[in-house]
Amino acid sequence: MTEATTGTTTPNIQDESLHPIDESKLFPAERATHKPRILLLYGSLRQRSFSRLMVEEAARILARLGCETRVFNPSGLPLPDDAEADHPKVHELRDLVMWSEGMVWCSPERHGAMTGIMKTQIDWIPLAPIGGIRPTQGKTLAIMQVEGGSQSFNTVNQLRILGRWMRLITIPNQSSVAKAWDEFDGNDRMKPGPFYNRVVDVMEELTKFTLLTRSQAGYLVDRYSERVESLEKLSKRVNMPKAVAAETAVPAVKVEVAEAPKASSCCTPKPATSGKCC
Repeated sequence: MTEATTGTTTPNIQDESLHPIDESKLFPAERATHKPRILLLYGSLRQRSFSRLMVEEAARILARLGCETRVFNPSGLPLPDDAEADHPKVHELRDLVMWSEGMVWCSPERHGAMTGIMKTQIDWIPLAPIGGIRPTQGKTLAIMQVEGGSQSFNTVNQLRILGRWMRLITIPNQSSVAKAWDEFDGNDRMKPGPFYNRVVDVMEELTKFTLLTRSQAGYLVDRYSERVESLEKLSKRVNMPKAVAAETAVPAVKVEVAEAPKASSCCTPKPATSGKCC
């Protein structure tokens, strides 16, 4: 039997950007000791919202497991691009995301998908850094859904894709509660049974993953590709001729104010800076 030889040379790797795995950062001696901070989001504004009741039940379980929780009320949150980021509800949501170390997303399934209310909340959470920190990167996430009929997994599958896209550590377990209207009693508490036990499983797993990863989250998501890009940007700036650097730092730009477009029958014109209607 001949052993396959693949070689060990990697000429395309930039050596200064590829660091050996540092086990002292993976298993730090000093770890956070405060209660895990968990933010819970739900996706319905109905007076008796079962996604909200699920989130409230999950918050009770998390508290029992030693977590500190916050629940965001999406009522009044504007649609993305229909308000500025300084809107009070957007500001509240983003502050809570920055505060959190983990999240729970729970949405009803509507027309085979998550609700627009759920997606609106996620769309207001930026991938780009806020104050130099990416709001979601390296934090933990648990996903759940409720439905009025038979059990489905469309919504949790979509939420899992979004969690990966937002660079969250999405835990393996999940919860999908069928016929949610029959799983809560007259006091809006979840009834005991297999669905309730699964919610406990998910919250227990979320707490474990949060405790396991929060102290080294920054190191876990430290990427070679981003280190390469950062070095390239630094190199370009350092090696840039002084005259070019000065022009780059303070560019001489001739500003021309465009004439606002005339109103048409289809819509009200947007500000002149946009140059477009509708």
